[in-house]
Amino acid sequence: MTPPVDPAGVRGKLTPNAPLAPLVWFKAGGHAEWLFEPKDLADLQDFLRGLDAAVPVMALGLGSNLIVRDGGVPGVVIRLGKAFAQVAARDAVTLECGGGASGILVSSTARDAGIAGVEFLRSIPGTVGGFVRMNGGAYGREVKDILVDCDIVLRSGERVTLGNADLGYTYRHSALPEDAVVVAARFRGHPGEPAAIQAEMDRISAAREASQPLRSKTGGSTFKNPEGHKAWQLVDAAGCRGLALGGAQVSEKHTNFLLNTGDATSEDIEALGEEVRRRVRAGSGVELEWEIQRVGRRP
Repeated sequence: MTPPVDPAGVRGKLTPNAPLAPLVWFKAGGHAEWLFEPKDLADLQDFLRGLDAAVPVMALGLGSNLIVRDGGVPGVVIRLGKAFAQVAARDAVTLECGGGASGILVSSTARDAGIAGVEFLRSIPGTVGGFVRMNGGAYGREVKDILVDCDIVLRSGERVTLGNADLGYTYRHSALPEDAVVVAARFRGHPGEPAAIQAEMDRISAAREASQPLRSKTGGSTFKNPEGHKAWQLVDAAGCRGLALGGAQVSEKHTNFLLNTGDATSEDIEALGEEVRRRVRAGSGVELEWEIQRVGRRP
């Protein structure tokens, strides 16, 4: 397989035909044609500059809200490593966060710095890049409430800073270009006591543990909450609690979660989601929209 760029100019890790199932929460799906893990920002920029404009590019975070289809992902999947996972307090209320940093690291760093208002990130299993792209949210807060600005690397390799207003945020959506990579973001909270911040994080963690199937192979919230409705209630009312297809199942603990019970293919999981959508549409007339991102080719 011919590399998409000259390997001599790559300082990070470029892997052909890389399995993606181990990197996503569902533990299902195909391979990336190429997986690139840049050494640092300059390495990422050089790689993208040298890449043929016809080669597709996709950024991958923790893979928590993602179905990778069984036919794999064409082009290059970019995964940010430790060089992009740093978080530090910039001032008394602002955090400087790498695009590969987890929500747990961001919220814990905020606690230690006495910055309140970002505790909700503790409950979202993802990275800063994913939060920024999807306007991630939970427990009444979302990224648009705390984002100052972010740095992205465009498909051309150019680094650009975008303010909150530039991102066109709506519910679980931004106007970021599909092939842009979020490499950093600034989040602003407000002064708080570390003990009180920790107590709020503990409250959120306990609520999440009690209501969600966290110890299962899942993808997080499957469908967006329609205006005036809660997705899980619509799914439950349509009789889908525990519904199974192949190795995939609707969680009995929280009906807006799909599970890989052991040997599900991504086709099983996606088909089950479509069947749930069909039953909800038939029962209530409400059209559920996918919140989980689905990428790649069917086999």
